[in-house]
Amino acid sequence: MSYQFSIIVSEFNESITSELLNGAIQRLVEKGISSENITVTRVPGAIEIPLIAKLHAKSKKFDAIIALGAVIRGETSHYDYVCEQVSQGCQTVMMEFEIPVVFGVLTTENIQQAKDRIGGKHGHKGKDAADAALAMTEILKKIKC
Repeated sequence: MSYQFSIIVSEFNESITSELLNGAIQRLVEKGISSENITVTRVPGAIEIPLIAKLHAKSKKFDAIIALGAVIRGETSHYDYVCEQVSQGCQTVMMEFEIPVVFGVLTTENIQQAKDRIGGKHGHKGKDAADAALAMTEILKKIKC
């Protein structure tokens, strides 16, 4: 496969996001994507993901974008604002540029819930995001032919 993938990963909550990234890359490689066809861009936090997603979509170099991050609820309403802005930003990029932007940003109540989603009892959301990106590239290939 010669698909090009962009993975944008937040450095905030890095112990979680690095595992999401590892899982996504591992799955893409397992499915036949060369590591040379995977571009990883690290951003400080989840809120910065949509801007890079937009720039990557605008470049037309990628077949799909995978957004990875971990937003874990704290004691303030900041969590709600971040989750809403990141999800809306990714959705806007996807619709504006007609490119899959897979939302692999964990939004959990606590660190244990996040850990459960990086290979724990709720599977591996990094791998799931890669699977969704692969599926969407195949769907779009069929539609656009």
